[in-house]
Parts: sequence; structure tokens; C-alpha cells
Amino acid sequence: MDLSKLKQIRAVVFDMDGLMFDSERYVKMSWTIAGEKLGYGPLGEHIGETLGLNRKDREIYFKERYGRDFPFEEFLDLYRDVYYELCGDQGVPAKEGLHEILEVLKSRGIKMGVATSSSQEHAFANLRREHITGYFQAVVTGNMIRHGKPEPDIYLEACKRLQENPCHVMALEDALNGIRAAHRAGMMPVMIPDLVTDSRSVDDILFGKCNSLSELAEIFKAIEQG
Repeated sequence: MDLSKLKQIRAVVFDMDGLMFDSERYVKMSWTIAGEKLGYGPLGEHIGETLGLNRKDREIYFKERYGRDFPFEEFLDLYRDVYYELCGDQGVPAKEGLHEILEVLKSRGIKMGVATSSSQEHAFANLRREHITGYFQAVVTGNMIRHGKPEPDIYLEACKRLQENPCHVMALEDALNGIRAAHRAGMMPVMIPDLVTDSRSVDDILFGKCNSLSELAEIFKAIEQG
């Protein structure tokens, strides 16, 4: 990671599921349970291929693999019921270092946004539950853009709402499709792995890679001290 370029960053845009919240493992479990109930087996095995995709593209993915008769709407309803049952009233926990990195960026006057393929309802429910809505000057969800990740639309819209040139904006992602979307938008993609840890297919377009949000916070703190 080029520390000199870090000093030029004016905004940071966060992915949500798997990056800010430890939700992807719950999604994987709920897909498996729903898939088995529908007779399609452990569909959670497909999550690595679909991370970052919006609803429309996930439907295309499943119908390409299981045929046009795949009951996508029924699958959606069933896995969502299972997901919320697994999560319980407390919801999914925040990832390690989330509050720390938000405070570090705020202290540096760096703008923050969210770019998530999830629905607006799901996104704001997570932010409100964790009491972090006020950190973000822009929140862009999957229903607000035409093309989902790996196309750059959602990140370009986030930069537009933050009123910053993408070349001065860092994107934080756990998913390969999200990394590709941020790169195509002209941003600085940083991968913080969750379920998918093998980054070889995107290493050549990464600005950096950290094990956790806490590690990234320490890098920003080191710049401040320097």
C-alpha cells in the first residue's frame, strides 16, 4: 500500500455485508438451508461466486445453473426467513475494527459513504442498529443503480454523492466483484477478506490488502503520527 497516496485520500466508501458486518456466513447458512428445503441441495456453496452481485444478477446466476424453472422468488423468501431467524433480534455483529476505523477517518476529516448491493431497507436497518448512520455522507444501495457489481455504477454514484473524484477515493471490499467494480470506477480498492480469502485474480488491481478494519485503522494512525 502506497502510504504517500493515503495522504491524498479525501473519501472512503465501504461495502457492507462481509466488510462492515459479519453477515455473509449467515447468508451462506441460510442459502444452504433454503436450498435443501427446496430440493436443490446446499446452495450456500455458491456464495463465493455471487458475492457483490445484485438481486437481478443473482437470479441470472442461479437460473443459468439450475434452469429457467429455478424458483428464485421462493428461494429469496425462504432464505430471508431463515436468515432473520438465525440472526435473532440482535442482528449480525459488526466486524472487528468497524467503529475504530470510522473514528479514525472522521478525525482526519475524510468523507465516508456506503455502496452495498443490498436493499435500502436492509442497509439502513444495519446502520441504525449499530448507531453509525451519522458517519456517512452518502449511502447507495442496489436498487438505486442500473448495473450491479462488478460494473462500476454503484461506486461512481457514491463518489458523485460525496462530490469527490474517484481517484481520491478508497473503496473497502471483501468481495472480488466489488474490487473489480471499484477499480473500474477509478478508485483505490482495498480488500479485507471475509469468506473469500484468495485474492490472486484481483491482486494486480488492488491498492492494498488488510486482514481487518483494525489493521487499516492502524495504518491511518501511523500516517497521522508521522
